Amino acid sequence: MTYGVYVHVPFCLRRCGYCDFNTYTAFDLGGGASRGNYATMVVREMRLVRDWQLAHGIEEPEASTVFFGGGTPTILPASDLIAMLDAVRDVWGLEPDAEITTEANPDTVDADYIRELADGGFTRISFGMQSAVPHVLKTLDRTHTPANVEAGVRAAERAGLRSSVDLIYGAPGESLDDWRESVRTAIDLGVDHISAYALTVEPTTRMGRQIAAGILPKPDDDDEAAKYEIADELFTAAGLRWYEVSNWARPGFESRHNLGYWRNVDWAGLGPGAHSHYSLDGNDMRAWDITHPKLWGQSIADGTVPWAGSETISAQEHLEEVIMLGVRLREGLAIADVERAAGHAIPRERFDGLRQAGLIDVADDSIVPTLRGRLLNDTIIEQLFDLLG
Repeated sequence: MTYGVYVHVPFCLRRCGYCDFNTYTAFDLGGGASRGNYATMVVREMRLVRDWQLAHGIEEPEASTVFFGGGTPTILPASDLIAMLDAVRDVWGLEPDAEITTEANPDTVDADYIRELADGGFTRISFGMQSAVPHVLKTLDRTHTPANVEAGVRAAERAGLRSSVDLIYGAPGESLDDWRESVRTAIDLGVDHISAYALTVEPTTRMGRQIAAGILPKPDDDDEAAKYEIADELFTAAGLRWYEVSNWARPGFESRHNLGYWRNVDWAGLGPGAHSHYSLDGNDMRAWDITHPKLWGQSIADGTVPWAGSETISAQEHLEEVIMLGVRLREGLAIADVERAAGHAIPRERFDGLRQAGLIDVADDSIVPTLRGRLLNDTIIEQLFDLLG
């Protein structure tokens, strides 16, 4: 068994035009949910969640991963992040080799901040690089420069922290050469982990409205597929191998926390809008926190776990999740797991069509997406749903 803890920090200096995450730029949102008081409120939520777990017979092991995401976790003082990490240690315990990660906006950290994180127990920092091309960063409303990213990575190296960088491809106006420059710049940083995500445009964002009005061009699926292939080729040549559709790492440097999501382990999500997953009475259960920080804080002040809702996953939904999660991983979807979830044996020839279409390989009795299959992952999922009824 492994157990993860996710802490959502919903504060940002500014809201990027493409972002639809649960984030806020105000310093104080009421109900105790201010930047200055946030760590205290999260610690209170941890204790409420732990009490709920014990009341429902859930005895989690020590946390093997802790991840601070957002928003911009590093908008808070390093001492606040450390205080929340210390509370995880007090409430659940930490494995001796636990992976402790925070996301970071390159504009919000310096060498002293990063050193303080390392001294406080953090092991990993993930920088929101997005692009190395100024006009693409401007389109994405990012204020940092490539020099900020490199300074952060070098400071992390000196402090003994592992670094990762996140990239986004498909921004309006980004050429293939722009994307190659970003990928090569990320590789040249010498980090052991890189994530690359296709830009998703939500209609309610500023970018979504600009695209709807014709001010910006709409992202193109073929363009994004070409950029994914460029990334995979260059990352692979540099010794970074894909382990999840959007993530590449040197062997042994995969994000253990993110792998926990794909492997459907238990995790506690803390903070406004965070999601949790538990095994309860032999079933999978999901819960999600109240989205608005003020109402979230009021619930904590009232002494109740600040969930907006929860649900028990049906057997059919569990089977669907096993498939959707498994086919995103290099380790593949174990056919035995599908059979266990489906409750019956599955003839292996049933997968011949997907294999002949070049979408999957079947290795060690696991279904593994090919490069083409990674580009058409939703197609694999749909066809597997059809094959399994």
